[in-house]
Amino acid sequence: MSTQSGNGARRVTTGDLREMKRRGDKIAALTAYDYLFARVVDRAGVEVVLVGDSLGQVVLGLDTTVPVTLDDMIHHARAVRRGVERALLVVDLPFLTYHVSREDTLRNAGRVMRETQASAVKLEGGSPEMAAMVSALVGAGIPVMGHLGFTPQSVNVTGVRVQGKGDGGRERILAEARRLEEAGAFAVVLELVPRALAEAVTAELSIPTIGIGAGVGCDGQVLVLHDMLGINTEFRPRFLRRFAEIGDAAAAGVGAFVQAVKQGEYPAAEHTFE
Repeated sequence: MSTQSGNGARRVTTGDLREMKRRGDKIAALTAYDYLFARVVDRAGVEVVLVGDSLGQVVLGLDTTVPVTLDDMIHHARAVRRGVERALLVVDLPFLTYHVSREDTLRNAGRVMRETQASAVKLEGGSPEMAAMVSALVGAGIPVMGHLGFTPQSVNVTGVRVQGKGDGGRERILAEARRLEEAGAFAVVLELVPRALAEAVTAELSIPTIGIGAGVGCDGQVLVLHDMLGINTEFRPRFLRRFAEIGDAAAAGVGAFVQAVKQGEYPAAEHTFE
């Protein structure tokens, strides 16, 4: 079933993503955290806009995603919704909002869907307990995107490192991916896993895989907007390709403004009302 935006445009659905995988068409996904960037990303033609809890680092200046709250996510997702007319809008459930009980998970995800008009939520992990949460959400009519490999909300336990190395790690992630698909997830993000493992997961699942640091074999790719635009100037992991250098351009522009003000060059006559 298709849905329409406020201006009548057809929105991307979870079924569209599955059909893209069937046809072999790659899925493009990016994060967004505010109205204007959401509008830019959506109009560029991505299929998925993710309001990631990565906003903790790139918007709120936190060291990890762990302190991000449900209210933080809802606040930013509401702004992003106003800028997204076509793409599927997915919102991260933050740390400990889907771990305690089925009731808490349904209540928190329901708030996200109701207050932001998101299309789906995303959660991390593929344990039997997490699969049960996915099943409960899907049963309540809330589409769920999974997230395996490096899961940022577990950074204090795992550290930042590639996951799924060795036979044990490989089999664990394969089992978790199968579990999430069986629970009803419509897609799975694979973060920081070896290329061969990502290809194996992608081949085994009927639902799309979205890679970040997982190689070209996934059904799609996602990056954090501030990273791929070069706004987050200090962040240079191996998997990241910068598609612009907005951080440098912004610094140059701000510096030019400061100099023009101090030298009395701005505002000039053409910027002044007589």
